[in-house]
Amino acid sequence: MNIIGRLTRDAEVRPLSNSKQVVNFSIATNDNYRNKQGERVEQTTYFDCAYWISPKVATLLTKGTLVELTGRVSTRAWVNKEGEPRAGLNFHTSQIKLHGGSRRAETVQATEQTGNNGFTAQGTEDDLPF
Repeated sequence: MNIIGRLTRDAEVRPLSNSKQVVNFSIATNDNYRNKQGERVEQTTYFDCAYWISPKVATLLTKGTLVELTGRVSTRAWVNKEGEPRAGLNFHTSQIKLHGGSRRAETVQATEQTGNNGFTAQGTEDDLPF
């Protein structure tokens, strides 16, 4: 499955007890449609994402960056501190494509090597040849 959205916060690398690291971040996807009354309805969906392949990608994942993710979705349910039931969506990411973002991400992108390390970085619209 592919989803496209913007990061809602900077990515965080979390160490695990088995000497592995996971990159955690959150994205928001937007969709709009017209309901039966002809009114435009905008809907935002939030995904908590996890990326296990390389922690180096975290430097590129800054708040506001537009990304395209490939992976699978899972759901989770819990009860919050007030005793209210809650639910959320997790996205287990296997590939990340950057579609632009902050100047910091572009600077890091220029210095990172994007070979077969599990992520792809794409240029901004200014890089188009026409």
